Amino acid sequence: MNLLITISLKQQKSITATSYFCFPSIKVLALKASIGVAVRSEKKSSLVERGEERREAMAAELDELTVVKEGEAEILMHAKNEVFYNKTQVNNRDISIAVLRTFISKRKEEHEAKLSKRTKSAAKVSESGAAESAVNEEKCNGNTKVPKETSEVAEKTSTAEPCTTFVEMVKTAEGKVRVELKPPRVLEALSASGLRALRYAREIEGIGQIVALDNDKASVEACRRNIKFNGSVAISKVESNLADARVYMLTHPKEFDVVDLDPYGSPSVFLDSAVQSVADGGILMCTATDMAVLCGGNGEVCYSKYGSYPLRGKYCHEMALRILLTSIESHANRYKRYIVPVLSVQMDFYVRVFVRVYTSAGAMKNTPLKLSYVYQCIGCDSFHLQPIGRTLAKNNSVRYMPGFGPAVPQECTDCGKKFNMGGPIWSAPIHDPEWVASILEDVKSMKDRYPAYERISAVLTTISEELPDVPLFLSLHNLCATLKCTSPSAVIFRSAVINAGYRVSGTHVNPLGLKSDAPMDVIWDIMRCWANFARAVASLSKAQAKKVARFLPNPERHWGPKVKAGRIITSKHISLLGPEAVNGYLCHENGGDEEGPETKRVKTEEEVEDPTPEVS
Repeated sequence: MNLLITISLKQQKSITATSYFCFPSIKVLALKASIGVAVRSEKKSSLVERGEERREAMAAELDELTVVKEGEAEILMHAKNEVFYNKTQVNNRDISIAVLRTFISKRKEEHEAKLSKRTKSAAKVSESGAAESAVNEEKCNGNTKVPKETSEVAEKTSTAEPCTTFVEMVKTAEGKVRVELKPPRVLEALSASGLRALRYAREIEGIGQIVALDNDKASVEACRRNIKFNGSVAISKVESNLADARVYMLTHPKEFDVVDLDPYGSPSVFLDSAVQSVADGGILMCTATDMAVLCGGNGEVCYSKYGSYPLRGKYCHEMALRILLTSIESHANRYKRYIVPVLSVQMDFYVRVFVRVYTSAGAMKNTPLKLSYVYQCIGCDSFHLQPIGRTLAKNNSVRYMPGFGPAVPQECTDCGKKFNMGGPIWSAPIHDPEWVASILEDVKSMKDRYPAYERISAVLTTISEELPDVPLFLSLHNLCATLKCTSPSAVIFRSAVINAGYRVSGTHVNPLGLKSDAPMDVIWDIMRCWANFARAVASLSKAQAKKVARFLPNPERHWGPKVKAGRIITSKHISLLGPEAVNGYLCHENGGDEEGPETKRVKTEEEVEDPTPEVS
């Protein structure tokens, strides 16, 4: 018994010890449960607090955001102006949209023309193949004469231009393969709020993917917020990326049909990568707002940024356009590319150029023919251009030679002063008249869709009337200031230039500027003739010179002979006495102010001018 009791007690102790270590007690479980409840409650409270803080922050942020609508796009702008937005640039954005619409239509026309050309060349190749078989038969018969037309067709076919790479092969319902042009891809290198990209996506039909870049995190966040705010169209077409525009364009060569540069200041640091990112035949749109530099305020800075030295004159804003075009051409030539300007505009506080970019080592050789140095007289408004290069045609070959010089003597032949030299500048046309006409027609047909219609239509109209092949312009007031004479009207000066056998037009840069292909000698001859045509002192009488009144007006109306005594006054005497006097006399004859039934009142001049009866 004692043994059994001892065994049972040992078993009980072992079981108790085992249960103590293997199974948790009730107190431990309760403690853990209370700790878990406390932790969960703390987490819930912290989540609630965070949610409330987020709601408050979002509410405060929404209170600071305002909706800005331009065209068909809307953006959310912060009250703290964290992201750059310039309302004045609505002119810039409107004219860019108009140019893009024209570019899409022109691009489609060029693609169709290339396809038709390929089709015709293929048909000629088949004909030439039949002709070659006929020639082989003739060779067998002993006739070895090859038709000249066949050889020409073969040469033209071998040198036919390849079709653009931005195409896609589409199968029609009939099973045939049709080549279609892809929608143009757009790169907005400096997007900020993304308003420009959103307007492109929502307002331009046929536009493709738009990539909006910016190197500022706040700008990218604002752009993505505005993309969502503008709905499904913007979400499907516009994408915003945080990247350095220069690196992005260098890593995406010839991938974009449209590259838009609108920096805050100078675009010079972006030009080298921009001309590489544009596809062959694409369009580069570039804005420069550093007008103080481009217009001659800091010539050495302009030379370091753009490679040209500016001159200070009335034409400085047009010279700024031509300096920017020269810089773009210089960057393009490094990669065997060249530019063709279609529109160049100076508006408000900036210049904006639209150029097509092409690749051709042969056409690139013509660049020196498009550039010139400018010689500006420091004593008068005379200026002369010195082309950098020239061509010499010999037989069927063309040699490129340096330009002849100097274009001017050491001293000005008109005033005897020295010359300042600036440049080189773009001396070729800065507009394409066909493009300008198409853009203006598009703007007028869709004027309700352009917020700045009045301004851009006025600028485009003035550009369409400019002489495209005349660089820079003259100021009529400056010419008269040099001669110290009164200024003739613009119509008189234009008439004199046209009568001399030259062309003349205005300029969109300056309302007082005049473009003309007349030499400076002719211009100064016209101005000397005007200055010498002075009014003689003897042409005025002594009374006129002393400002004595010689022909006084009548003291009152209807001054002159009156009605003969005894004659009855009727309505026919109104020219002598006036309507008031005639009506008063007739009323007096009929017994005071009351008019009889047979009395005929004479109408006054006011009633004659406005015959509409009064409605009671």
